[in-house]
Amino acid sequence: MNTADVLFESSIHELPLIGRGKVRDIYSVDDDHLLIVTSDRLSAYDVVMPDPVPGKGAILTKISLFWFRMMSDIIDNQLTDLTVRDVIRDPELQHQLEDRALIVKRLKPLPIEAVVRGYLIGSGWNDYQQTGQVCGIDLPPGLQQAEKLPRTLFTPAYKAEAGEHDENISFEKVVELVGESLATRVRDVSIQIYERAAAYALERGIIIADTKFEFGLDEQGRLHIIDEVLTPDSSRFWPVDGYKVGISPPSFDKQFVRDYLETLDWDKTAPGPELPGEILEKTAEKYNEALQRMTQVQV
Repeated sequence: MNTADVLFESSIHELPLIGRGKVRDIYSVDDDHLLIVTSDRLSAYDVVMPDPVPGKGAILTKISLFWFRMMSDIIDNQLTDLTVRDVIRDPELQHQLEDRALIVKRLKPLPIEAVVRGYLIGSGWNDYQQTGQVCGIDLPPGLQQAEKLPRTLFTPAYKAEAGEHDENISFEKVVELVGESLATRVRDVSIQIYERAAAYALERGIIIADTKFEFGLDEQGRLHIIDEVLTPDSSRFWPVDGYKVGISPPSFDKQFVRDYLETLDWDKTAPGPELPGEILEKTAEKYNEALQRMTQVQV
């Protein structure tokens, strides 16, 4: 990828900026639409690193588009027929953004993250070691790290304010927040999407260990899936040929970055340390490999 195409932070003077997340910049198009730019920013331990990963934003966008379309028979999504060229006049800006920006419906986000787990890893493994549960859900004794769970688990989280950590919550709390009917729909749809994607990915040599989804409502109260779907940023992807129960398997995401950061004398608070080019290149390669294996598309 040409380094001129690397984007750490977008600047669109034609549109009002609503906000910047760890990776995405959000602009207002009109009362019904937003423009979302997926940058090449990389966050680890909730801190945005000072160096971008080349091509990351375009890869995440392509992967999300692939899954949005595959799951469109299960649930409506945020996509529209509008393109960057429909809302941006500047040709140079059009070129910079067209592979990494989407014009989406303006929806009301639900205050939860729908986390789905198929394998015992990460905070779920830590929870299980201490309590025999994952997020309050009882599991059989004797399970090992990275083992496939007896059933797919829905373990939601309450979305924290910017800079704070999300808080794991019970399904009963989700019912309190959004009502029983909507909570049930979110849970059932999340599990259905995960299980379809996990079966598809497994045929292509990838285990989807866990993932998280976000949802929003339109003015009629219809549920839509929003943000990103089943990307290496929102999911754990493991190569089947590197998978083994009892260890934390290698993954198609920012593991290179995390492993490097663990070697540093850094307290995991902002600002993040500069990253060597080799670490950024290896991370970009892993993201691109995930894209190719899953979709047969290359950036």
